[in-house]
Amino acid sequence: MTMPLPTPGRRSLLAGAAGAALATPALAQREYPIRPIRIIVPWLASAAADIQLRGLAQVATRHLGQPVIVENRAGASGILGAQLLANEAQGDGYLLTQMHNSAMRVPYMMQRAPYDVQRDFSFVIRLVGYSYGVVVRPDSPWRTWQQFADHVKANPGKVSFGTAGVDTTQHVVMEQAARIAGFDWVHVPFRGGGDDVQALLGGNLDAVASSSLWSEMVQGGQLRLLVSFGEERIRRFPETPTLRECGIDVAQTSPYGLVGPKNMDPGIMRVLHDALHRALMDPQHLALIARMDMPLAYLDSEAYAASIPATLEEQRNVVRELGLRM
Repeated sequence: MTMPLPTPGRRSLLAGAAGAALATPALAQREYPIRPIRIIVPWLASAAADIQLRGLAQVATRHLGQPVIVENRAGASGILGAQLLANEAQGDGYLLTQMHNSAMRVPYMMQRAPYDVQRDFSFVIRLVGYSYGVVVRPDSPWRTWQQFADHVKANPGKVSFGTAGVDTTQHVVMEQAARIAGFDWVHVPFRGGGDDVQALLGGNLDAVASSSLWSEMVQGGQLRLLVSFGEERIRRFPETPTLRECGIDVAQTSPYGLVGPKNMDPGIMRVLHDALHRALMDPQHLALIARMDMPLAYLDSEAYAASIPATLEEQRNVVRELGLRM
């Protein structure tokens, strides 16, 4: 006679449930990814972040076994990627975007914030920072930042500078500099990095405050770098002083990373982080960011998330001090 199987008790059921929960990340690791991964870059295709993230994506494709595709959605001060992830995306690991200081600043500038940085995103990995600076044409009369600053003061409201957009970090730094030094100049915002430099070369601007898209042109003599924005001088341009060395107590490299939608599976997060970290440290990618003078700013997922409250407080203070509004 066949004996009935014993009914599982409460303790064994709980143990089985716990075991299944613990197995979930491992299962996600085995099954992910099974289709291409998209990275939304909220700048034009010529922007420094676009170039860096495309290089990273190319290397990461090898580690993930699926294409990593970059899509550009420029405009709105670089927040379109964050808006997309916060409002529409599923946390399945197939859609990421760049999280940068402007995207963390903009919600404090709006009466109704389009997203909550701490609640609406999963922080996968912090990658690199920018090297910002002010460039002019080589035929301009200004060979140093001090000469440029003296000209700005002598000609209030007549000197123009371009940036990648309103309230981008380079714009904010220039406004901070103006407040400290008493400058009165004209800001000309563009839709993303690259167009501003072309306008400068075409004679439509006096200067551009930009990330290091200008590096090769400065080295080739097509542009002149007057000042940089970092804590230290840019290694490739050791003769160019920082703003602080010029008496303006502002420094910014604006480190950024990649985020996904909220509530991403821990196993997927781990797979993404590990593959992106390997790509970040790959010699091919390191050579790319060296050419762009972009400093490494790596943080793992946990440390990246832990760094966000301090960055948000910094951006809140900037908005308050400069009276920024959209």
